[in-house]
Amino acid sequence: MSAPRPAERFDAFRALAARRGQPGDRLLESLARTRARTVDGPEDWAPEKGARFGLPAAAALGPASYYADLAAPHGRRHVRVCVATACFAASAGCHAGEVQTGLRVTTGSVTPDGETSLQAVRCLGYCYAGPAALDGDTPRVGSDLADQLTGRVSPRAAPEIPAADATGDPVLLGGVVSGERPWQAWPHVVAGRRPEDVHREVAESGLRGRGGAGFRVAAKWTAAGGAPDTVMVANGDEGDPGSYADRLLMEADPDRVLEGLALACFACGAARGVVLVRSEYPRALSRMREAVARAYAAGHLGPRVHGTGTTVDIEVVRGAGSYVAGEETALIAGLEGGRGCARPRPPYPTQRGLWDAPTVVNNVETLAAVPWIVSRGGAAYARRGTPEESGTKLVCLSERFARPGVYEVELGTPVRRIVTELGGGLKDGVELAALQVGGPLGGFLAADALDVPLSEAGLAARGTALGHAGLVAFDRRVAPQDVVRHVWEFAAAESCGACSPCRVGSRRGLELASAGTPPGAEYERLARVLAEASLCAFGRRIPPAVRSLARAYGQALAGWDQ
Repeated sequence: MSAPRPAERFDAFRALAARRGQPGDRLLESLARTRARTVDGPEDWAPEKGARFGLPAAAALGPASYYADLAAPHGRRHVRVCVATACFAASAGCHAGEVQTGLRVTTGSVTPDGETSLQAVRCLGYCYAGPAALDGDTPRVGSDLADQLTGRVSPRAAPEIPAADATGDPVLLGGVVSGERPWQAWPHVVAGRRPEDVHREVAESGLRGRGGAGFRVAAKWTAAGGAPDTVMVANGDEGDPGSYADRLLMEADPDRVLEGLALACFACGAARGVVLVRSEYPRALSRMREAVARAYAAGHLGPRVHGTGTTVDIEVVRGAGSYVAGEETALIAGLEGGRGCARPRPPYPTQRGLWDAPTVVNNVETLAAVPWIVSRGGAAYARRGTPEESGTKLVCLSERFARPGVYEVELGTPVRRIVTELGGGLKDGVELAALQVGGPLGGFLAADALDVPLSEAGLAARGTALGHAGLVAFDRRVAPQDVVRHVWEFAAAESCGACSPCRVGSRRGLELASAGTPPGAEYERLARVLAEASLCAFGRRIPPAVRSLARAYGQALAGWDQ
């Protein structure tokens, strides 16, 4: 018998691989359910789950050993303690050790009787009230976190996210701060407007992606080409430590997110949408699923929406614990049931994405702006912000601020105004040492360098990046050397490992930072390789982030600014 031709082998592979990620029966979700019921390692249960999907053992063991939620041992009681930047700044890095000592387990391991397990995670979205942990799915926050988890003091409910509008006419927080009703634009759009009308309004608005890349939304929609099999993805994998705006929107106004996704589907001719919610946001996951059920019941979703010829079906998918899996190609790999590793581009997802279909990935905050734009007009949105970067942005202030929370501001608002007027400076009037902007790989500003507009261009000119626009304040309690080590710890822990420069370089950077001596020629070479040869922006952003941190602290980190 002759060997299969290459095209036949490819078709057979796609048919086999597709079993991992069909709606309603996804491999990763099946693995997560098993993980929650056992204290055994993935090698004991993942191969059997793969067999259920008709897959070889490696196809299931690969993702089960990659994603933090699946690989980490689980006891009957599973505690996830946040070790990300805002919680690190809130406790000067002490809370994780206190929790570990209090629970008498080693981070990431299970006690012999399988009762309690502890997992270090990087951001739970409680940056405004940290340090934080999830006890099961129940949040615990505060300086006495260890005492709450060990029962020495009574646990307290985590506070709701403080939110306020600083624009006078909110685009994103209307439903949160003033109770605006959702789904106002959608019925009129499907009944009397064309997809190109919605597309034109978004193009006129100048809306850019709010997930960090800042790419023009209308251009990305155009790149999908209006193919009938296009898939729209709402990226709720908000992993930047210090940012919790997407969590606020998905929990407090999930219908607005869904309406934005439905409008995006309509504009792109897509009949299918997916909302990916990170597993560290259990409440957001349940709120989004409840909102989808309501939308179907109200006729906003499904076949023949509101009696028209438009069909839009949306499902909500749970992530499995990976920072890099928020990058769009890694996110698609996860939705397909694989390891959440970045992929080379081209081809771009808008050409070949989820199961080779054209796929558009937009951040949750990005989509939440679309209903306002469609209702008020793209020109009205374009008048907000700056001529080059229009619109508004949700800014998150960490626990160290006197008034932490989410604020909606116009792009171009001075960072100093956000820090001093909206945030009220730091608690108890203590001195700001450094300000992290846009996550650990976004960058840092010195306390005397805040006269910069909150915009992509303005921050880039200072060697930082807007990212999700989370602002984490550091006071003088935290040593500069501890901060630089924290950045490298994050990079080493969250690198997906798909490329050698980032996988090896992030670990070597951590070794150098932990040595306590200023880096030399080896570090210069390491930084150059990371910045120039990493597969995705994660590895490329590490050196400039560390350089910005060194500039913010000055002489205390001499040598790290190379």
